[in-house]
Amino acid sequence: MSSGNWGDLRARVLSAIVMVAVGAVAIALGGPVWSALVVVVTALMIWELARITAPEDSAGKHLGAALLAVLSLGGLLNQGGQVMLLALFIVPLGFAFTPRRMKWVAVPYALAIMTAGAGLVSLRTMGVTPLLWLLAVIIVSDVAGYFAGRAFGGPKFWPAISPKKTWSGTVAGWIGAALVGAGFHLVAGAPAALIWLSPLVAFAGQLGDILESWLKRRAGIKDSSNLIPGHGGFLDRFDALLLAAMLVFVAQHILYLSVVGGF
Repeated sequence: MSSGNWGDLRARVLSAIVMVAVGAVAIALGGPVWSALVVVVTALMIWELARITAPEDSAGKHLGAALLAVLSLGGLLNQGGQVMLLALFIVPLGFAFTPRRMKWVAVPYALAIMTAGAGLVSLRTMGVTPLLWLLAVIIVSDVAGYFAGRAFGGPKFWPAISPKKTWSGTVAGWIGAALVGAGFHLVAGAPAALIWLSPLVAFAGQLGDILESWLKRRAGIKDSSNLIPGHGGFLDRFDALLLAAMLVFVAQHILYLSVVGGF
């Protein structure tokens, strides 16, 4: 292995260790610590999206979008109810009324980022188990999809956007997610409905991955940023978690599905 490749691998491993350690501590502590971490990461993803969709804007405008995310999500997160829901639209409206590329994607994507942030904070208020379930669904479906796709290959899921993803890997991800739901039902006493909800969450995560790949392809970039050494940006790392967390938030707060809060 060349020194350059080794350096990239070392940076990737060290970054992963730091992310896992910081995330684990924040999840364990919960409360303001977890909320602060989510707000910061959400703001950084908004910053990345602003740079991708309006690269001609000044750095100050990109930073302003991130600060607006901090103020709207962080300041109103504990208000709950309709106030919190309205706060989620502040940044997307800012995207809607400013010149930018691919606005028809940028605006709903900004809303997805904000909603995912609110969902991750809200899920932790119900305890550690619901959040661990969501993370397990994303991780297991991703790993199962990767190995099944490598082992079985077959028709591509969406070749025009994500040429590496196959139907075999996609379905394997759903099966892995269903097994995660079954495991949490049997071991943690979670509702049995998680067995069917988990594949839906996994599918949302897969779509999040595809959407971010499409966005970068249209923008002509490889990574959303270089904030995470060896990994690219926060959108690159948490693209699947975005739509998955958004789906859980919608199910819990808009559709009022008791399944999500039934741990």
